[in-house]
Amino acid sequence: MLNQLPNCITSPSWLQLIQWIADPIGFQQKYSQKYGDIFSMRLSGIGSYVILSHPQAIQEIFSQDSKFDIGRGNKLAEPLIGRNSLMLMDGTRHRRERKLLMPPFHGEKLQAYAEQICLITKQIASQWQFGQPFVARSTMQKVSLEVILQIVFGLTEGERYQKLKPLMTAWLNMTDSPLRSSMLFLPFLQQDWGTWTPWGQMKSRQRDTYELLQAEIAERRTKNNQNRGDVLSLMMAARDENGQPMTDDELKDELLTILFAGHETTATTLAWAFYQVHQNSDVLEKLHQELDSLGENLNPMEIAQLPYLTAVCQETLRMYPVIPVLFPRITKSSINIAGYQFEPDTTLMPSIYLVHYREDLYPNPQQFRPERFLERQYSPSEYIPFGGGSRRCLGYALAQLEIKLVLATVLSNYQLALVENKPIRLQRRGFTLAPDGGVPMVTIGKR
Repeated sequence: MLNQLPNCITSPSWLQLIQWIADPIGFQQKYSQKYGDIFSMRLSGIGSYVILSHPQAIQEIFSQDSKFDIGRGNKLAEPLIGRNSLMLMDGTRHRRERKLLMPPFHGEKLQAYAEQICLITKQIASQWQFGQPFVARSTMQKVSLEVILQIVFGLTEGERYQKLKPLMTAWLNMTDSPLRSSMLFLPFLQQDWGTWTPWGQMKSRQRDTYELLQAEIAERRTKNNQNRGDVLSLMMAARDENGQPMTDDELKDELLTILFAGHETTATTLAWAFYQVHQNSDVLEKLHQELDSLGENLNPMEIAQLPYLTAVCQETLRMYPVIPVLFPRITKSSINIAGYQFEPDTTLMPSIYLVHYREDLYPNPQQFRPERFLERQYSPSEYIPFGGGSRRCLGYALAQLEIKLVLATVLSNYQLALVENKPIRLQRRGFTLAPDGGVPMVTIGKR
């Protein structure tokens, strides 16, 4: 079976696993230079994966998503998000759950959330002190956690809100380096021997979070929540074709999925955006001109429509995809992709990073150039920060709105500068990639 996979990396599988955990970008760069658009890796104890980076091949995969098991390919994430997460589902159950979860993240609901995002940003930025350095990523984590607690969980005060905030921050920070992230990839480290082991601490925090969410759900079931607009209330009110609501276990696992998929990712993208905007004074100037053109009373939905701001956010997501690859897709039967015949149970993994750095699509890909998104339209297999096919990120519209509004709110009110003018490297944080050191910045004035 292994021999039939295209362009197999020949180094030992344990070494490939270490390289994949430590530096997934360098790993992909090295072997795409050697093998081109398709190569296969073997990760010791996890399995074999075929990495693809040609848009045509990715388009073929997206158009045939029903021929793959995708939830099964996300098993690595189960310890974090629970087995009832949409990410781990396939087939009819996946379609049912996705349909139930879709409404809160789209349409007019976003307008109501937009005001809240701007208020949260202003409130957290108001704590900055002039001349005092702060870490952009940590501040953005505070913003994105507040957005999730208020907009998704519907919590703005009270005991549960006060307990969840530090608990979730501590839990998410447990995988803040490649070494600490390795427990997500190495099953032998996943032993719960109480809170003196990292895995035991993680499971303990997970249990505490579940208990708090269960208490919140139980309380809401006894109250009339018809006037509440938060995502949890809308999820609780949703019914499938048979009139069935989501179970408590489904609700809790989906809330955790949103936490992991929407908190780290948005904070990291914003930190990179602040880094690049302050590295490139011409970009900052154009953004200020565009924001100033709206006048004094900024309407959040008008801000979200600004073309240059949108292009800046798109370029940030292109250069710094938070996750380096798309969800693995496991073939259900023999299938032909890009001229290769793959046997059943082969795992294909399109690379976001390699697609976003293709010279033929993005000339000078190492250069931060938002204009490229004003000059051409990219197809759904050429630009894939939120995935694609039947697995496109459910919250992509809310995520894009949050990134744009937070960036615009801060830049409209504050003058910032980078503490050091030096390149910042990517570093693994759990399943994601973040700026090493978190982008230290300083507030130098008001606007």
